[in-house]
Amino acid sequence: MVLLAGGLGTRMREETEYKPKPMVEVGGRPVLWHLMKVFASSGLNEFVVCTGYRGDVIKDYFLNYEARTNDFTVHLGSSSRVEVHGSHGDDWRVTVADTGSHTQTGGRVKRVAQYLDGRFMVTYGDGLADVDITKLLAFHVSHGKLATVTTVRPLSRFGVMDIDSSGLVQRFREKPLTDDYVNVGFFVFEQKVLDYLDEDCVLEQAPLERLASEGQLMAYRHEGFWQPMDTFREYTMLNEMWDSGNAPWKVWQ
Repeated sequence: MVLLAGGLGTRMREETEYKPKPMVEVGGRPVLWHLMKVFASSGLNEFVVCTGYRGDVIKDYFLNYEARTNDFTVHLGSSSRVEVHGSHGDDWRVTVADTGSHTQTGGRVKRVAQYLDGRFMVTYGDGLADVDITKLLAFHVSHGKLATVTTVRPLSRFGVMDIDSSGLVQRFREKPLTDDYVNVGFFVFEQKVLDYLDEDCVLEQAPLERLASEGQLMAYRHEGFWQPMDTFREYTMLNEMWDSGNAPWKVWQ
């Protein structure tokens, strides 16, 4: 499972000046952790985190993960050691890879190819969803193509009006679903997709366009919850959802 966690997050400068956007906290935990819990709930426990901007924050987080999530005792002196008490229950294998401060999305995936073996998934480190990973993987296997992208129909940014030919307003609709589908990540790729990438490419441009032109890209339609965290307002909204106990992406126990 590849997590793209190297972006700058310039539209959330209040939270990202000193940390990468995937490390911004929702409910006291980084968005990255929430994503990993979603995948782990479907049995995917091996992660490759592609870092860039302030990657040291992500490295420090996982190097100190046990102490962060449990009580611990520090033994000082000649037999210095840390004794961790209890268990957080997260049996994960996490590879943190520096993929460059300015590397594009496709380049980041290409640069961690050495850690990938066989079919793998990729997603963005700044959006939360309740995608059923088991159903997504089953869909990918069923069509036999090289790649699957998860899509949703987003809400319109504005409320709209239905107007007849005379100009009579028939009804208002508050931020309806649009007719178009957008890419929300949660990709499933066969190993051969790495051949479509180079270390400078944007995943969403030439590689996916080529896969589509060759009939090797399928779309999994997700009808449930999805919310990116691109702005401070969206960050606040996700925290309010978590605090209220109404966080649809919390699919784990």
